[in-house]
Amino acid sequence: MFIEQRQVGQMAVFAYLVGDEESGDALVIDPAADTDGIIAAAERRKVKIKYIVNTHGHVDHTGGNVDIKAKTGAAIIIHEEDADMLVSTPAALLRMFCAKQSPPADQTVRDGDCIAVGGIKLRVIHTPGHSPGSIVLHTDGYAFTGDTLFVEAVGRTDLPGGSGEVMFDSIQRKICTLPDETMVMPGHNYGSAPTSTIGHEKKYNPFLR
Repeated sequence: MFIEQRQVGQMAVFAYLVGDEESGDALVIDPAADTDGIIAAAERRKVKIKYIVNTHGHVDHTGGNVDIKAKTGAAIIIHEEDADMLVSTPAALLRMFCAKQSPPADQTVRDGDCIAVGGIKLRVIHTPGHSPGSIVLHTDGYAFTGDTLFVEAVGRTDLPGGSGEVMFDSIQRKICTLPDETMVMPGHNYGSAPTSTIGHEKKYNPFLR
């Protein structure tokens, strides 16, 4: 397995290319922008992007869905509670982020579902709070935390459908119970480092004390 973290878009979004060299299959998490660069990275790695997985439905994470899908045929996957967001982003927000409206989801997921690409299995952990359908994707040693948990910070909860109480419950009950050595792979480059660990966040994240 390989993981390639790429900072893309206007708000320091992290997109992730996750691939299995043996099978030649890969998926991309939150392709906000720089879709040509993401596709070129997959070609360099000699893998085919089979899935686009959105950790939630906000346009700063979904703006590249249409181009990736058009150029690779990848299926779009999102939690069922955020699926409507993909096709209902207001035109003003699309202009603000220089983004295109996403196609609808090809597949929706729920808590506990598994997304498999080659020999890689990502478990879906439903972590509402930032948005109703926010998810974390967990595989051995790694958690892709979207906009729920950042490096020494957490996601905002003042957008429609957000809830601070719900999000902190998601973090404490579902994310902080992962092994301390699990790498935190956040949705934005907002911290002092591009990655962290669950143990580090439990000890140093001021929002979790």
